[in-house]
Amino acid sequence: LCNCSAVGSTSASECNSTTGQCPCLEGYVGLRCESCAEGFYLEPSSQRCRPCGCSPAGSSSAQCDGSGKCQCKVGVTDLKCDRCSDGYYRFNETTCEPCQCNNHSKTCDSFTGTCLHCQENTEGNHCEFCKEGFYRSADPAHACQRCPCSTVASTGTCRIQPGETAPRCDKCKTGYTGLNCNQCDNGYYNSDSICVRCKCNGNVDPARSPSVCQPESGECIGCLYHTAGFHCEECEDGYVRDPEGINCTKKEATPGPETREFTTSAPNVSKATSFSTAVINSTLSPTTIQTIFPLSSSDNSTSAFADVSWTQFNIIILTVIIIVVVLLMGFVGAVYMYREYQNRKLNAPFWTIELKEDNISFSSYHDSIPNADVSGLLEDDGNEVAPNGQLTLTTPMHNYKA
Repeated sequence: LCNCSAVGSTSASECNSTTGQCPCLEGYVGLRCESCAEGFYLEPSSQRCRPCGCSPAGSSSAQCDGSGKCQCKVGVTDLKCDRCSDGYYRFNETTCEPCQCNNHSKTCDSFTGTCLHCQENTEGNHCEFCKEGFYRSADPAHACQRCPCSTVASTGTCRIQPGETAPRCDKCKTGYTGLNCNQCDNGYYNSDSICVRCKCNGNVDPARSPSVCQPESGECIGCLYHTAGFHCEECEDGYVRDPEGINCTKKEATPGPETREFTTSAPNVSKATSFSTAVINSTLSPTTIQTIFPLSSSDNSTSAFADVSWTQFNIIILTVIIIVVVLLMGFVGAVYMYREYQNRKLNAPFWTIELKEDNISFSSYHDSIPNADVSGLLEDDGNEVAPNGQLTLTTPMHNYKA
């Protein structure tokens, strides 16, 4: 009997009469067609031989194991060895190529080779660049380090220039400067670690003083146009705001009554100053005037002369006013005292006493003052007034009572 496999042979009853070889189906081998041929494997569920289907480029053999898994080459994976494993890409006729990620990633796209999940703050198709905000350092352990650039003061990105060891911020924002954008630029000052524009009301010249204001406090430097103050917001001494309230103009003094021009002239100078002639003649000698108000041929001397003269003039006027007020107060007080004295004298009662041998007559000139003090009328200290109103006059020879 042939005894051929009913699954693997074309006929279970026909075989070679000499050798007994049964006619096998594709994928079966053996005398009775009971085994799977090379490149086939026995499928457990159906007990039939199935082709392995191994990729000729990715597998090292056409044979597969009982589960149908092929033997793959290095860098190739999957059941049929038709896909690159992690870390490899570009499946071709020979094998898969390893990913080129500069040791910053272990995976890449299996078709394009673009690196995936770059590590150590890197980016790029092959993890060859540092991320934004990082720079490549010379230390191989930390290839990309964070830039020392604040995003408030700069774009946050930096790079190391050739020949330098420290990174330089790419671009500082307005108001900041320095390698790391950690300093305030000209025209700005530090206010709570933030650079704020100087507030000088347009009264400074950046060309003369580039810093414009103190970098730590914000106080303006070199106020122009006769201005002063922390922010150049005030007029300096001797100057006032013009009617429009914009510019500072020199203060004009108001001359007093009966004044004459006291003018000093010098080469290239055309300024005149008015003083009270009466005050000057009465208080200052020519030597004193020359000492206080020296004549000069320069603008600076003339300006100083004007300032000093007006100060002296104001002091003299103030002194005269004080003296006049004191004299007026004294005069008014004297008049008041004199009038009080006259009133007391006119209103005082007068008494008439007539002395005779046998009696004394006593009469009052002023009877309109019932409470008048009669004791004040007695000039002699020896005369006394009794509590009951009785007047006693004592002489060397007589003693009279009234």
